[in-house]
Amino acid sequence: MSLMTVNQVADFLGVKDVRVIRLEREHLLRAADKDAEGNPLFDKTDVEKYKEIAERLGGI
Repeated sequence: MSLMTVNQVADFLGVKDVRVIRLEREHLLRAADKDAEGNPLFDKTDVEKYKEIAERLGGI
């Protein structure tokens, strides 16, 4: 399992960091773990699946 930071996910999805935090808070993108500072870390596979579904539905 490869973990991505909020910043990495934001870059991958082409959105701002706050959008990624909101997606996690609203349970649209599930955090796999937390870093030492308590920030969410996301499984790369989950992020890729989310992006694919979001694009099918008309965008992120």
